[in-house]
Amino acid sequence: MISIKDVAKHAGVAISTVSKVLNHYPNISDETKKKVNQAIDELGFVPNSIAAALSSKQSGRIALLMNLTTQTQAIDEIGMQYMAGAIWQAEKLKMDLITVFFSMIRDKSVQELKTYFRSQNIEGIIVYGLSKDDTVLHELIASMTFKIVVIDAPIVNRTTSCVWIDHKQAQYEIAKKTILENNAKRILYIAGKRNGYVTDERIAGMEQLAEDLNLTLLIREGYFSELEARKLTFQYGAYKDAVVCASDLMAIGAMNALTEMDIFRPVCGFDGITLMGYVGKQMNTVRQNFFQISAEAVKEIRALLGDSEGREQKLGYELARMQYLDIIC
Repeated sequence: MISIKDVAKHAGVAISTVSKVLNHYPNISDETKKKVNQAIDELGFVPNSIAAALSSKQSGRIALLMNLTTQTQAIDEIGMQYMAGAIWQAEKLKMDLITVFFSMIRDKSVQELKTYFRSQNIEGIIVYGLSKDDTVLHELIASMTFKIVVIDAPIVNRTTSCVWIDHKQAQYEIAKKTILENNAKRILYIAGKRNGYVTDERIAGMEQLAEDLNLTLLIREGYFSELEARKLTFQYGAYKDAVVCASDLMAIGAMNALTEMDIFRPVCGFDGITLMGYVGKQMNTVRQNFFQISAEAVKEIRALLGDSEGREQKLGYELARMQYLDIIC
C-alpha cells in the first residue's frame, strides 16, 4: 500500500508538507501543492482515514455529477428526470451511485477532484451539463483516470463516451415544421449559452435551415432564461414572422411577451418539458426522453467498466405539439 512517506519521497518534500497539503493548511505555495498533488495522482495514494472508510463501501460506485440551474423558479424537471432514469437503471444493474453537484467541486483542482472521487470509491462518473468553460472537468476527462459518460457534449476517448440526441437535425426539423406551417421568412432565433455544446449544434441547424429556405435569420443569445427570451421578444418580435427558441422555458417567455404585445407570432421550443403544456398555447417542440438518456448513460458506464472503449451514442427524439390535454393525468 502506498504511504504518505512514499508520496513525500516522490514529490521531494517532507512528510509534514504532504500532511499540510492534504489538510489544506494555509501558506503552502502553489508550486508545492502542485508537486504533492501530482505525486498523489501518479502513485494513486489514498489517505489512511479514507482507505479505512472505503473498506465498508461497495466497489464500483458511480457518481452523477449534476449542474442544476439556480437561475429559475421553475421546477428543474430535466434534472429530476435525469436522476430518476439513472436510479432506475442502476437498481436494475445492481450498481451503487451517489449524486454530486457542480457547486460541491467547483473550486477543486483536477488532483483534488481525483482524490475526492477516489475517497468515495467512485470508478465511473456521468457528467450532466458540461460546458466549454469547465476546464478542470475537461482535464479530468482527458486524464482517463475514471470511466466517464458525458451527456450532451461530443467528447470521446478510450475511457469516455457521450450520450445525446442529434441536436442539429432536431433543431432543423422543428424549426422547419413551424416555419412552413406559417409561411414565415423573417426569423428570430433565441439560442442558449454560447459556452454550451448543444448551442453550437442547434445554431448550426438553424443556419442550415436559413440557407435551405432562404430565410432572414437573426440570432440572439437567451442563456436558457425565460426572462431573457421575454426581453428579446419585446425588442425584436414585432419585426419577425416567427420566434424559434432553443428551450421550452425560453419559448414560454417569448410567447408571454407576444401576448402582452397583443400580436401573434408562431413560437416553437425545444426539450418537451411538462410545463410547456400549461402555457395556454399550443407550441411545437422537440421532445427528448431525459429518463431514457440517463438510463442509457448508466448502461454505457457499465460497458466502460467492463473494458469497452468510449463511443458516441445518439438516441431518438420526437417532434411534438404540446398542449394541456396531453400532460394532465
